[in-house]
Amino acid sequence: MLRPLRNRVIVERNENEESTKSGIIITDSSKERPSQGKIIAVGPGRLRESGELQPMSVEVGEEVYFSKYAGEEVEYEGNKYLILDDDDILAVIE
Repeated sequence: MLRPLRNRVIVERNENEESTKSGIIITDSSKERPSQGKIIAVGPGRLRESGELQPMSVEVGEEVYFSKYAGEEVEYEGNKYLILDDDDILAVIE
């Protein structure tokens, strides 16, 4: 598995719906990249100037909203993931 460094998280994007509520099918070229997903892995945290480790505010398994164009998309063992800085996470879905 991938292990994020410092204050980064690995997110698996949620898939967009294939059709609208009225039944119109959305093609791949028309789909927007989803801006929510599930956290798969969390780094140890940010190192403060004092040398202390600031723990992460999110945990593995949480569903989150993140900035639409944030992060770096990677493919690992046939699955696509997004590596985000913790500052790119906007909210936790409860």
